[in-house]
Order: sequence, then structure tokens, then C-alpha cells
Amino acid sequence: MAVGARDFIDKLLVEKYAKEQVDNHNQAESKYSPDEVFEVMNYASSNAINHFKLSQRLAIACYAVNAKAAKYRSIRPIAS
Repeated sequence: MAVGARDFIDKLLVEKYAKEQVDNHNQAESKYSPDEVFEVMNYASSNAINHFKLSQRLAIACYAVNAKAAKYRSIRPIAS
């Protein structure tokens, strides 16, 4: 992925905002510590992984039930 302006509109935007500065990173203190944020992210990812694993196991179980309940019949070969 390239960094920088690639077409005319991007170049105009770069020129327009090149001198703009934002200095509000010290404006407010976070309500949550980084450790708490990472802990919640860990819980969310573990939850997503468990959901995926359970859905895979459910799909396998449903496939097995459907395969067992299916009624197979043989087809006569076409005589030439």
C-alpha cells in the first residue's frame, strides 16, 4: 500500500491540510486502563473463537444426522 497523494484531488487535500495541527491528546484522561481494555478484547476474541468452534461442531452434527436420516436408492444404469 502506497503512502502519499496519488491523484489530483489527493494532492489538493494534502496541500489544504498540510499545515493543520491537532493537539488534544492530553485533553481528557481515559476512563479505562489499557490493561482493562486488553482484558475485554481478550474476552471478546475468546467468545468469538468459542462461537466459531461450537458452530463448526453443530454443523458436523447436523450433517451426520441428515446423512443418517437420508434414504439412499440405487439408480439403474442406462442401457445403451
